[in-house]
Parts: sequence; structure tokens; C-alpha cells
Amino acid sequence: MEVADRVVVVTGGARGIGRALARRFAHAGAEAIIVADADGDGAWTVAREIGGMAIRCDVSREEEVADLVNKTLTAKGRIDIFCSNAGIAVDGGPEATTSEWQRIWDVNVMSHVFVARHVLPGMLDRKEGYMLGTVSAAGLLNHVFAAPYGVTKAAALSFFEWLAITHGDEGIRVSCLCPQGVKTDMLAAERRLGLDFLTAGALEPEQVAEVVVEGIRNEKFLILPHPEVAEYFNRKAQDYDRWLRGMRRLRANLLAASR
Repeated sequence: MEVADRVVVVTGGARGIGRALARRFAHAGAEAIIVADADGDGAWTVAREIGGMAIRCDVSREEEVADLVNKTLTAKGRIDIFCSNAGIAVDGGPEATTSEWQRIWDVNVMSHVFVARHVLPGMLDRKEGYMLGTVSAAGLLNHVFAAPYGVTKAAALSFFEWLAITHGDEGIRVSCLCPQGVKTDMLAAERRLGLDFLTAGALEPEQVAEVVVEGIRNEKFLILPHPEVAEYFNRKAQDYDRWLRGMRRLRANLLAASR
């Protein structure tokens, strides 16, 4: 699918990857871009820059996702591409509080469910539509320091796989964006914790957005701005136990380096 002349919604569009996607879609000639974010002022700033439309939306709340979809349909008549991009990070393991586990589950998993629940009917009626989920390489490879993040990203990947399996023959195209380090606020937060292992190969959000446009054009399910992620994922599939040993070594080395 080409982005030109399409109506596109981007959640988490006020900054980072979402902002870069909105800008890149505008450059590609999208008919309309709806920038959605819990930060309404930030969404408005991006929308004004690209000639788009801003809607405040907390994607963890189904009623706000439904409102986003309804306002877009009222204003533009359809949604061609929905980029379910908003996400958060939570560090730690089982000791992370129940409220933090629930918060990241709602944002990183249930938001995609809410989007599909409200966007799919219109797409299925038209027998055409594209859903892009920003997942992360953690969905494929886990995260050595952040169980809530790794778990929710794996769940999100599984949900988008299900959508592709179930609706791929009905005109619905699905992609998962799975980058490693990207120079966003999330990566900066990891660096402040002394977890600097993704910085060396980190990409600018604009580089990621460029890969996304190409991935949508080619209708690729996995969009991998860091090609090495495919190699790592292949190693995991070939020998799970060896991969787990390697991840334990990586975690130990990173902990030693951060002390």
C-alpha cells in the first residue's frame, strides 16, 4: 500500500517515532493525518506543522480510542492506515507493582485491542485497510532488565499475528514495527538508569519512519529497522536453550559494566 492519498491515524504522535511517522506520511502525500496523543498540546503542535488534525487520546481508555475513531470517520469518512504506536516502558520483574503491570498492559496491549475493535469494522466493510503496530524488538527477543516491557511487547506481537492470520484474506494488511534502540525519550530514560547497551546502534526516529514507509509499501509483516534483529530471532528459533544462555551472559555483562 502506498501512503499517498490515504487517511492515516498515528497514536503517540506528539514525539519520538510517532512524530517522525506523521511527518514522513505528510511528505509522502497522505490525504489526511490525524495526530493522537495523551499530550494534546504536543499532538496539536505536530498537526499544525504538517497540516494535519490533532485529537487528544489516552489509548489505555477504550472510550477515548472509540472517540478518536469516530471523530476521524466523521471528519474524513474513512481510516486507511492506523498506526497504533503509543507505548510505555516499565522496568523490573515480578516486584514491579501491580498497578505498574496493569498500566503497561493497558497501554502496550489493550490499546491495540481497542483500536482493532473500533477500526476493523469499517475496514472490513471496505475490504481494505492497514494496521501498523509499534511493538519493539523486545517482542521478538524479550528485554533483559524489564519484564513488564518484554511481556507486553510479546503479547502485542501475538495479537497482531492473530489479526494478520484472521483478516489477511479479507483485505486487511498488518505490520509490526520492531526496532531496537531509537533515539527517543524511552531510550534516554534507559541511559539514565545506566542501561546503555542499545545506544551504540540507535537510530534516529526519522530513519525508522523511512523504513516504515517502505515496509508498508511492500506490505511486510515484520518491519525491522535493525536488520540484525532477524538474525537474532533466527538463532532463538534454532536453539532456544543456547539463546537463553546467551541472554543470561548479556545480562550479567551489562550489570557488571553498569557498576
